[in-house]
Amino acid sequence: MVLGILGSGSGSNMQAILDAIADGSLDARIALVLSDNPDAFILERAKRHGIPAGVIDCGGYKTKFPEAAQAETARRLHDAGVELVCLAGFLRLVKQPLLEPFPQRIVNIHPSLLPAFPGLKSWKQALDAGVSETGCTVHYVDAGMDTGPIILQETVPVLAGDTPESLHERIHQAEHRAYPEAIRRVAGAGFFLPQRGASGVGWGRE
Repeated sequence: MVLGILGSGSGSNMQAILDAIADGSLDARIALVLSDNPDAFILERAKRHGIPAGVIDCGGYKTKFPEAAQAETARRLHDAGVELVCLAGFLRLVKQPLLEPFPQRIVNIHPSLLPAFPGLKSWKQALDAGVSETGCTVHYVDAGMDTGPIILQETVPVLAGDTPESLHERIHQAEHRAYPEAIRRVAGAGFFLPQRGASGVGWGRE
C-alpha cells in the first residue's frame, strides 16, 4: 500500500510506521510527506529516509486550511500515487477539496478514546475530567472534527500523580503501536470500509 503522510510536528507516528515497514510487519511504502509547518521535524525525518517531502502553503493562516491549499495537496498526493493518506499530528481540519479525491482513503490518529475528548490537548481534557482511562483512536476522516468511523482504539490507564506530560507520553507509546496496526487492518481488508447500518457500524465493500 502506498502511503502519503501529512504532519505538523515531530513525526513520531510516521517514524513508528517507518519502523513497522522496516521490520516487515507492515507491507507499505511512504511515497510523500507534506507539512504545513516548514520547520517541522517530520520533514527532516523524511529527508533522512530518502522520502520526497514538501511544504503545504496555507497562505499565512495559522489554523485555517484554505480550499486551494487542500486541492493542491490532493493533487500532489495523487501525482505521487498515494492510496491511503495518513494524518500524523496534522493540526488543520480537512474538508471536501481533499476528502473528495480520497473518499474513505484518509485516516487519522487522535490521543483519546473517541468520541470522548475530541479536539486539541485531549490528554489534558482527560485529566481535567478525572477519568480513570483514556487512550488513542485511529479513525477514518470525514468533514467533522474527530468524528469519522473508528478503525481501532488502544486504552491507556490514567495513573495517580499523572501530569499532562506523563499521560501524553504513555498515549504516544500506544499511538506508535496502534497506527501501524490500523494500517495493516485497512490494507488486509482490501479497503473494506465501515458502513453504518441499522445495527451500527459494520463492514462492507465501498
